[in-house]
Amino acid sequence: MVHTIAAIIALTMAPQTVPIWNGAAPGSENWKQHETIVPNTPLGTVAFNVVTPTLTAYLPDPKNATGTGVIVAPGGACIALTLSLEGESVARWLQQRGIAAFVLAYRTMEKRGQGIPADLNEDAACKWGMADGIQAVKVVRENAGKWHVSPQKIGFLGFSAGGMIVSAAVLQNDAAARPSFAGFIYGGPLASMPPIPQNLPPIFMAWAQDDPQVLSSVNAFYSALRASGAKPEAHIYSAGGHGFSMKHQGTTSDRWIDDFYAWMQSQGFAPGKP
Repeated sequence: MVHTIAAIIALTMAPQTVPIWNGAAPGSENWKQHETIVPNTPLGTVAFNVVTPTLTAYLPDPKNATGTGVIVAPGGACIALTLSLEGESVARWLQQRGIAAFVLAYRTMEKRGQGIPADLNEDAACKWGMADGIQAVKVVRENAGKWHVSPQKIGFLGFSAGGMIVSAAVLQNDAAARPSFAGFIYGGPLASMPPIPQNLPPIFMAWAQDDPQVLSSVNAFYSALRASGAKPEAHIYSAGGHGFSMKHQGTTSDRWIDDFYAWMQSQGFAPGKP
């Protein structure tokens, strides 16, 4: 059964969904594909053919709000978005702890067949989503007062290809436009390695040693960050595979989000001590 994005958003408990661009998103004004959401796939709820990028806000109870906001970019090779596994479930976890979470439905390339194309060029497939990532940080900062978050406490968390979306915002030349902190969960630049600028915001990384898809790319990104002088927090789990997100598999990767939260505490972006 297939639903529209608008229909699935209306069923959530966080109905504050906003487009991130005024009018058509630049560069895709002539796209004709139809946005759809398919529930109950092996990866949970998945979106395809995203044309109109949006942010869905999961805001905490005001009395528990910490002032921190985290944009969440799901993965899916930039041909799909794993909205529930790497979006809503993470956002609700953060929301319950007083952190405003914003799930980014960024643009994806048109879906024309089953699975991931063998010749997929992720730099080309993700270029629209990467532009959306940069814009999403701007939108959350512009609406910080309305959403009760601090402009200086806006993080960006990405999974798999969602890490490419985060990397565009983190590695952009305009340091003032970068997020305040960032998390890369089995993701990052997964095709060509972009230039790594100086004075990056705090970075958290997590991946599993038995990841069959992005292990070499993530290792290369970590090394490039270190070579630039950055000191990313890295959690390398012995097992968990690719796409572990909020799954409970009985491996140490099950606790990545606890490790991420403890790191946020150590950086002053979450209350309490790690």
